[in-house]
Amino acid sequence: MNGVPGRTWAAARVGVLALLWGSTFLWIELALEGFSPVQVTLLRCALGAATLTVLLFSTGKRLPRGRATWKHIVVAAFFCNALPFGLFSVGQQTVDSGVAGALNATTPLWSVLIGLGIGTERGLRPVRLAGLLLGFAGTSLIFAPWQQSGLTSWGALAIVGAAASYAVGFTYMGHHLVGKGMPTLSLSAAQLMAATGLTALALPVGGLEPAHVAPTTLIAVTILGIFATGITFHLTYRIIADEGATNAATVGYLLPVVSVALGAIVLDEPFSLRVAAGMAVVLTGVSMTRRQKRTRITPPAKIPEAATHPADARHPWVHTSHD
Repeated sequence: MNGVPGRTWAAARVGVLALLWGSTFLWIELALEGFSPVQVTLLRCALGAATLTVLLFSTGKRLPRGRATWKHIVVAAFFCNALPFGLFSVGQQTVDSGVAGALNATTPLWSVLIGLGIGTERGLRPVRLAGLLLGFAGTSLIFAPWQQSGLTSWGALAIVGAAASYAVGFTYMGHHLVGKGMPTLSLSAAQLMAATGLTALALPVGGLEPAHVAPTTLIAVTILGIFATGITFHLTYRIIADEGATNAATVGYLLPVVSVALGAIVLDEPFSLRVAAGMAVVLTGVSMTRRQKRTRITPPAKIPEAATHPADARHPWVHTSHD
């Protein structure tokens, strides 16, 4: 029974993260009514960084130290924050928020391809290869390049690029930042600080035009920065650190459901059966790529007590199947 509260809390964290992260695309859509893509990106990074910095110092923690650590943080901030945040804002100028969430679900597929490229994925079993192919087939169904009104546009391609950038960023974070003894709150606050600085460099390119601030856009960008960026990013870091990247990836199964539902209900976006079918195919493929080898636990052979040393019973035999 001791493990039940822990599992309940873990499930609650995943649910909250899915709702916050899935709503990101709604807030971006509303924020773009008054701000340019660069401005939206800068504001969400700055507000997220400010939120986590306040939490950081209120808990008595400090920012990471060391030039090498900050170099890794800057690289991670570029691929996991500044670049994908900017691409989502650019893409959603022409793509509905629900479709953006559906295309974002391809992130785990890109992670598998990156793993194959850098050698962390040592070959794919047939079921995972089929899942990879199925996932990209679902992406093609969402794009519908055979239709005159298909989503093959610079906006949709920007969103797919953002999903691929997330995969690069998460992989880099897993190799160089997570599990190195640094508090996740320190890392997430520092990374959003770095992302704010990186995005500020892009202000001369589309970020200096006058903003049209209205109550709706101001509320949207504030929620986007504080909750859908700051709190969400820290929760993602915590789940990766506590439960591993595989469990964190399960959030991706819920994001498109949240984004499509919010887009249809709040923004009155059209609900396309083709996009819904493509989303289902993508998520099926993703779930297949996340399947792990089954492990069989074989109890040790029974040994006569007279011939057994007490230490002999401490190590059960664990065999991993290769089928």
